[in-house]
Amino acid sequence: MAHTYMLFDFGADEDKAQQARHKLEGWKQAFRLDKKMQVKFDRAEDLTSEEPESTEEPKKGDKPKSKSKGKTKTPGEPSGKNGTVKLLVRLYFSAHEKLSEQQWLDRIPADDLFKGAAPKVIHEGQPEFADVLKQFESLE
Repeated sequence: MAHTYMLFDFGADEDKAQQARHKLEGWKQAFRLDKKMQVKFDRAEDLTSEEPESTEEPKKGDKPKSKSKGKTKTPGEPSGKNGTVKLLVRLYFSAHEKLSEQQWLDRIPADDLFKGAAPKVIHEGQPEFADVLKQFESLE
């Protein structure tokens, strides 16, 4: 079975990326595409906009600030606020399902949610396929 990847770059628009993921998950359930369509996010954080850590030592009477182990998010704050959000979709159809695969390759980028996200389709055998495969496998 051949893999085909679709890359969508939503920039810093986390809300639109989540709407697109929700739409893909709806199609995945409605058309029973459990193993045939997989979706993952790639969030690249913008390191230039983060605040540098303070190098000052705490004063004698001050309480030490506790550092949280987990990443906290304030309500209403998008998690991709400081970076770009990319949506990677893997289509995994067998050889006898070429028509179904082609229908999804046409349908997904044609949807309004995906049109502005610079859709890019990468088929097996293209030069950048190995890089996209590594990127997809490294994401959760």
